[in-house]
Order: sequence, then C-alpha cells, then structure tokens
Amino acid sequence: MTPLSRRAFGTAALGSLLVGCSGGAAEPAADTRARRTRGTGGSGDGPSSGTSANSVRALGRSAPVRLLIPAIAVDTPLIRLGLAKDGTVEVPPITADDRAGWYLHSPTPGEVGPSVVLGHVTVGNYGDGVFRRLAELRRGDRIVARRKDGSTAEFAVDRVRTVAKAEFPAEQVYGDVDRPELRLITCGGPRDGQEYRDNVIVFAALRSTSP
Repeated sequence: MTPLSRRAFGTAALGSLLVGCSGGAAEPAADTRARRTRGTGGSGDGPSSGTSANSVRALGRSAPVRLLIPAIAVDTPLIRLGLAKDGTVEVPPITADDRAGWYLHSPTPGEVGPSVVLGHVTVGNYGDGVFRRLAELRRGDRIVARRKDGSTAEFAVDRVRTVAKAEFPAEQVYGDVDRPELRLITCGGPRDGQEYRDNVIVFAALRSTSP
C-alpha cells in the first residue's frame, strides 16, 4: 500500500472539497476530482506494512467500520464513499441516522498515508450532522478507528483548521506523508444562503494500534 500522491491522480484538479455543507434537504457533491491511491483496487482489504515516523508500526489494509471521538461524543458507523458520476468525491447521504464515510480510494486508518473521512455538519431538516462539533477538537484529542479485521488504530489530533473553500489545502490533505495519518473533513464558518463558506479539517497522526 502506498500513500496518496499527486502523481497518482494524473491531471486531477487540486480544488476545494465540499462536504456536508448544505443547510437544506439536499447536499452538493464534492467539487474536487477523483483522487485515487496508487496500488489500491478500492476493496478496502489487502496486504501492507511499514513503520510510521513516530515509531508506531503501520497496519495492513483493512476497511474501517466505526469511528469514535470521545471529546465530542462521536460514535458513528463508517460507510464507504467512492466517486460520483461526474468524478467527484461522494458525500454521505442525507438521513436522520447520519453517519460519517471513509473515502475508499484513500489509505485505510492505520496504513501509511492520509486516510480521509467525510461527514456532515448539518443534515437538512434532520438537524445536526455527525461532525457538527468537529471544530471543537483540540491538539491531543483521541480519535479511534475500528477496522474490519478487528484491529483498532488510535490517533491523536495534531491540528484543526478552518479554511475558505476557495483556499482548500488539497496538497496538505491528500499529499504524500511517511506515516499513518487521518483527515476528518466537514463544513463550517458562516453560511451563504444554504451553503457553508468554509471547510473544517482535522489533521491527526497514529498514536497506537491494537490487533
């Protein structure tokens, strides 16, 4: 398993990412082009190994099934997100039982590279989304990903950024890293009509694993 790379995307645009941003009943599609991980068939399982920069052993590939963030009371199943028909990244569906989603063309949590999880800040008439309080996270807060093979990957928050969508830091979110990392993305900031103007991005690094 290799980390995400611009080279793997060819001429893919490095634009902004819209995730969970609509205040109405429908959500916009993400407007960034598909970003695929080299050597990934998208199945969510397969061999991999490596050692992260902080000496925590990287895990092999296994799809995440649940995400827990104790500091903001998040405990959500993870659905798999692929590509929309126009080649953009999917977002989770608008439902009363809101769930976050893992982008299946990114590394799985615990693998070397940036694993990407998307969630809504609001879900139309249903109210708050699963990532409503994402911007409240602080450095050192725990994020736990439970994986299909029964293992867990625990991350610690490095930083939280709120950025204008027009200035979305695609290279920082999707670019190569030499250790297992996690990206959580939703929307935030003021609304322009029914759309939020900003993205909230949580950057986290692997702290520990368990079989």
